[in-house]
This record gives sequence, C-alpha cells and structure tokens, in this order.
Amino acid sequence: MSPFKTTPYWRLSGFYFFYFASLGVFVPYWGLYLQWQGFSAQEIGELTAIFLGTRIIAPNIWGWIADHRGQRMRIVRAASLASVLAFSTIFISNDYLWIAIVMLTFSMFWNATLPQFETNTLQHLGEHSHHYSKIRLWGSIGFIVSVSILGVLFEKLSIELMPVALIITMTGIWITSLTVPESASRHLSLDQQPLIDIIKRPEILAFLIICFLTLLSHGPYYTFYSIYLEHHGYSRALIGQLWALGVVAEVIIFLLVHHLLPKYGLRRVLITSLILSSVRWLLIGLCPDSLIVLLFAQLLHAASFGTFHAAGIAWVHHHFVGKNQARGQALYSSVGFGAGGVVGSLLSGYLWLTPGPTITFCLAAMSTLLATAIAIRWLKITDTIQSL
Repeated sequence: MSPFKTTPYWRLSGFYFFYFASLGVFVPYWGLYLQWQGFSAQEIGELTAIFLGTRIIAPNIWGWIADHRGQRMRIVRAASLASVLAFSTIFISNDYLWIAIVMLTFSMFWNATLPQFETNTLQHLGEHSHHYSKIRLWGSIGFIVSVSILGVLFEKLSIELMPVALIITMTGIWITSLTVPESASRHLSLDQQPLIDIIKRPEILAFLIICFLTLLSHGPYYTFYSIYLEHHGYSRALIGQLWALGVVAEVIIFLLVHHLLPKYGLRRVLITSLILSSVRWLLIGLCPDSLIVLLFAQLLHAASFGTFHAAGIAWVHHHFVGKNQARGQALYSSVGFGAGGVVGSLLSGYLWLTPGPTITFCLAAMSTLLATAIAIRWLKITDTIQSL
C-alpha cells in the first residue's frame, strides 16, 4: 500500500512549497538587496551569517521544547507567524545595526520551524521514511517558481521589492502550517539512548563534522553567487534561471533518491555527493565566464545538496530514535546549516575581495574534499538505508 494513502501528502507538500519558495527569495537575492543598500562584501557576509548563526541555537531550543511538551505543529505555527511579523520591521530603517537586529529576531523564529516540521513529516511516513524525498521535492518546486519569477521581476522593476516578496511567501508558510495535523506518536520508538551517548559514537561525530564542512563549502555560493555572476555580466533574469536550474536538478534527484538509497546505501551516496560537490565549486571558481560550464555546475546541485540532504535526513532518522528524533534533526540543522553556514558566510565575506572569488571557491572545494576523506575513514560501511 502507498504510504501516502494514510499521510496528509498535499498539506505537508504545501508547507515545503512555501518554505523553500521563501528561500528562493532570500538566498539568491538577499546579497543583491544588501549590495543595493550600499553594504560592503564584509557586511553582507556578516548579515547573512547572523541569519545562519541562529540555526546553531534556535533549532535546539525549540527541539528541546517540542520533545518535552509535544505539539510540534503548534510551535511551527507560532514561529511562522512570529517570523513574518519580525521581518516586516525591516522597513523601519536601512541602518546596519537595525537590519542586524531584525535578522537576529526574525531568524530565531524562522529557524525553529523546519527541523520540527521535518520530524513531523518523518513520523507521518513512519516505516516509509525513504519516501521523504517525494514530499520534499515540492519545496524544490517552490524554490524554482519563486527564483524564476523574481529574477525577471527584479530585472524589470527593482531589487528593492525583495523584502515584500519574502513577506508574501512567509505568510504562505504560516497559512499552510494551519492545515497540517500533528503526527501520530505511535511512530516513536520507546527504546532510546541518552542523546550524549549517541553523539559520542565515532560515526556520529564524523557525520556531524562532514555536515559542518559541507555547509561551510556552500558559504560562497549562498552568500555571493548572484553578486559573482552579476560582476561577470550576467543579467538578473539569467541569474535567476541558473539558480532555478540547480533546483530542477535537485527535484529530479529527489524523484530518484528513494531508489538510490536502498540500492547503494547511505555511505556511498554521501561520499559520491561530496566528491561531486568539490567538482562543482572548482568549476564555478575557475570558469565563471563560461555559461556552458556554469550550467553543468548547476546540475551538480543534485549532488552537493539533493542526494547529500536526502541521505543526511535518512542518517539522522536512523540514528536518533524515539524522543531524540526532534533533537537529532535540530542537531543536524544547527551543526551543518547553522555553524557550517556561519563560518562559510563569514570566511567568504572576508576573502571575497582578497584573495578573491576564485580562491574562495577553491577553498570551498578543499572543504568538501576533507569531508570526503573523513567519510571514507569513519562512516561505517554497514550503515545503509536497508537498516531503516
């Protein structure tokens, strides 16, 4: 029987659609908006790092609350509404300190939502967790829709509209969250280890370091890719299409990954993803004037994010069971997207002008090569999706 007959597929998918549509506004165009406001590369890196930095703290705080109080969807709904209200205050001033305060407040709520919703989705799927990608792909579609439309819109009008677009998509998150039910508690295992005992295991520590290094490597891409392409003469409409192409590749791999994981196992999928990530960063750094090369590099987003994230979610779901599920997802988010993202954004901001974009992307490639070596050495070969 299809797992989606007993799962609120479209309501879960709708949340992912609007959540990643919001990222389709923020990730490609936040740097361009700040540049339009007159901020330097270092300030852009710092303001982006604030957004990512709260992922270190917020998911763990809200994860602890959810594990002790339950009612994850109530947290998601409240945090979604609060994030809209907090970000709306960005129009008060364009001062650096004010925008930093807005980003800190807004992102403390924003970053509370996804890990809790991921746990809710996986619990709805139960033993069919490897079908997660079929729901998550709607997030990728949301990203494609927003980034494609806004690339043309900002080209014809102004990047000044970026905050308005973000508020609209975040309101969509809140509205769809009202329709999603709490997951059934029967999917939670009662047999669980203390969280600290899980984290101490060598393969878990190795996995968390790999997540940190992988998301660190994305720092130049998420913070400066649009600025980088605009500097090399690409239009905002084409920049939006390049972002969209990467996520189209992600959608395709999400449709296939539930076949790849059982066939090849988590370890092989993760290692392959890391190797292809290194190739991607080298191509972007060394060949920015070749549209053909950039198109191919964007297709590699299927590996640098798509298969890596799907395998990462499955790894966490396998190793963090029972009431540790929400904290496991929060840890995955805070170490990778949080700490890794912060360091990656800050370093790329400090290195962007000197020694420059090419070296910065080459260093990103070295980061994922180091993660590859750690995966080969410490991730257990027996840890495959078959054991889920």
